[in-house]
Amino acid sequence: MELERRLVAAGVELLAEAGPEALSVREIARRAGVSHGAPRRYFPTHQALLAAIAREGYRKLGDVVDETIGRDDGDPRDAVLSFAHRYLAFARDEQGMFALMFRHDLLTGNGIGLRETSTPLFGVLVEQLDRADVPEPRVTAAALWAALHGVAQLSQWGTLEVVTGSSDPDAVLTTTVDAHLGR
Repeated sequence: MELERRLVAAGVELLAEAGPEALSVREIARRAGVSHGAPRRYFPTHQALLAAIAREGYRKLGDVVDETIGRDDGDPRDAVLSFAHRYLAFARDEQGMFALMFRHDLLTGNGIGLRETSTPLFGVLVEQLDRADVPEPRVTAAALWAALHGVAQLSQWGTLEVVTGSSDPDAVLTTTVDAHLGR
């Protein structure tokens, strides 16, 4: 298991430095100090190795969600708005990981159960919207998440700054959350 952790850590490091396109099995193995065939003992496919790396991102994002929202009984709007800010910060600070985590074309058929790590994060958002008495909280959570993801992408690309005239997406995040909470 030590080698498995080293391979994933090497992939996370490479991802942070060079983005998802750099994540070849050969380069990850080289960085981990093993032969290019060694990863196959733990990861039978390239997708499995990429998914193990993405799982680290989902865990980190999960920690952010737990720190931000937790399971307290405070105002759901405040919790969702805090989540929105932290989600955007994660996307900005972890650009390579953020890109990999949502590249289902790269992660399909990974065989490691990535959804077991990612789906609970969505569930937290559903819970907050349910607490806010939003009709169809699961559908609204999906729409809100898609909007937040769009804000994150547009912010990264600089497009949001062009159309709003501001590099601070705070007003857009607040408007997005309020629109989905029916306020």
